[in-house]
Amino acid sequence: MLYWLTAFSEGGDVFNLFRYITFRAGGAFLTALLFGFIFGPPLINVLRRRQGKGQPIREDGPEGHFVKAGTPTMGGLLIVGSLLTSTLLWARLDNPFVWLVLFVTMTFAAIGFADDYAKVRKQDSSGVPGKVRLLLGFAISAIAASWATMYHPEALQHQLAVPVFKNVLIDMGLLFIPFSIIVIVGAANAVNLTDGLDGLAIMPVMIAAGTLGVIAYAVGRVDFTEYLDVHYVPGTGEILIFSAALFGGGLGFLWYNAPPAAVFMGDTGSLALGGALGAIAVATKHEIVLAIVGGLFVAEALSVIVQVLYFKRTGKRVFLMAPIHHHYEKKGWAEPQIVIRFWIISLILAMIGLATLKVR
Repeated sequence: MLYWLTAFSEGGDVFNLFRYITFRAGGAFLTALLFGFIFGPPLINVLRRRQGKGQPIREDGPEGHFVKAGTPTMGGLLIVGSLLTSTLLWARLDNPFVWLVLFVTMTFAAIGFADDYAKVRKQDSSGVPGKVRLLLGFAISAIAASWATMYHPEALQHQLAVPVFKNVLIDMGLLFIPFSIIVIVGAANAVNLTDGLDGLAIMPVMIAAGTLGVIAYAVGRVDFTEYLDVHYVPGTGEILIFSAALFGGGLGFLWYNAPPAAVFMGDTGSLALGGALGAIAVATKHEIVLAIVGGLFVAEALSVIVQVLYFKRTGKRVFLMAPIHHHYEKKGWAEPQIVIRFWIISLILAMIGLATLKVR
């Protein structure tokens, strides 16, 4: 919205600053951060009063989690509210990719909100049936995938870009839409599975979003794409503003989610943020890089899949408990120890993901 102030610019004045994506990204970050600090305490108080017993704790979960009973959920409203406000304020609203990512984020947030509400109201961890959540996620992702394809350059439409090797494109044809659906829905549910310890999910999400934001900025500049040997996708640079807003909003939320958490993000936050990461990857043609940058989320999801399949086949468990962060809890690792080590892993994976940009 503030980009429109450039209409008053005659060059070299303060209004000219709003032409620059990097300046507006900084503004989005600070706005989202302040939003979190200002509205965090009143939101938490409202959630605590309205929810009473807070998020229900799984009876079969780690014993240490029972002390968290009464902690309110739906804290993802703080993140979603801050990044929505900041993005609308600082991004160019004539950019289709900005609206694409916002569409996925807000609709997945709505699914998560309904799930959290059902859990709190019934005081049951089942929430909205999984099949309903998946069906809605597939429908949203199908719209988003078709939307992204419509605005991709013709040479990249329905193509899967391979990291490092710019000249390698895999023509997926009509399969690109189902593939993109899996990317977005998979990312949303993988982040959801990771959100099991105080502060565990939000920092890796911020790291992944920051990395994908840098990639989006590079992919959206023709001069950068020539130097970095990546494909040029006009307009994706504005996604950096969304990523900066997510980073700022995430920091604001982490202030209250740091152990011991005053609020949980809930499915409202985890589904929204995971969906956002998937949407950014599809928009920028970096779906494979998302699997690297978000490798922690992939590991969490795979641990659940392996556990379920192996148990159904043999009646035995591979892990003491899935997702894998609960396995380490059962082994006796302290919660902060698991969280910080997983953060370190996320940083390492982000560096590997960024390394795919430069091959010369």
